[in-house]
Amino acid sequence: MRRGEALVARGADHPAGDGADDARADEDPQVQEERAREYLLRSLGAAPRTRHQLAQGLAKRDVGPELAERLLDRFTEVGLIDDAELARTLVRTRVAERHLSRRALAVELRRKGIGEEHARAALETVDDDLQEETARAFVASRIRRASSHDPVTRARRLVGALARKGYSAEVATRVVREALAADVDPAAGDEDDVRS
Repeated sequence: MRRGEALVARGADHPAGDGADDARADEDPQVQEERAREYLLRSLGAAPRTRHQLAQGLAKRDVGPELAERLLDRFTEVGLIDDAELARTLVRTRVAERHLSRRALAVELRRKGIGEEHARAALETVDDDLQEETARAFVASRIRRASSHDPVTRARRLVGALARKGYSAEVATRVVREALAADVDPAAGDEDDVRS
């Protein structure tokens, strides 16, 4: 059956409308629930998602708020949705792979819809020592790329890169100053004038 014929046939079954939105509004509750469950399973199978992200996806698919809430509660109850674990995993991987600061992590958690309580608990795993260690690892990975520049430009670029990752000027300046001091080339001169 062609698309146009299918719409005509559907229109006969749904006298109030001629489009897919009207068909979904009049959809059998069991069909709508099955469609919503399939969406949730498909989304969670592709990548971990927060409850907030899944709720937005259900709303875009015209799933009623009561059904959405019931399904999200059930998926949470059986452990398929776990915002606390997702927050911990996200913090751990973003620190290790992208060298993000607590501030940048907090923004990302908020953007993904992680609740304040779960976000705070996940961010507590990033203490000041880990924060500085992460900043040092990032600078170490970048310091050779900037080696062709004069000391002031190297420092400015490295401090700027740390700032974009959410580090404070104080931490960024200190970490860069230490890294450049340890990486001094005798011909390059004194690099003590690192400024934020």
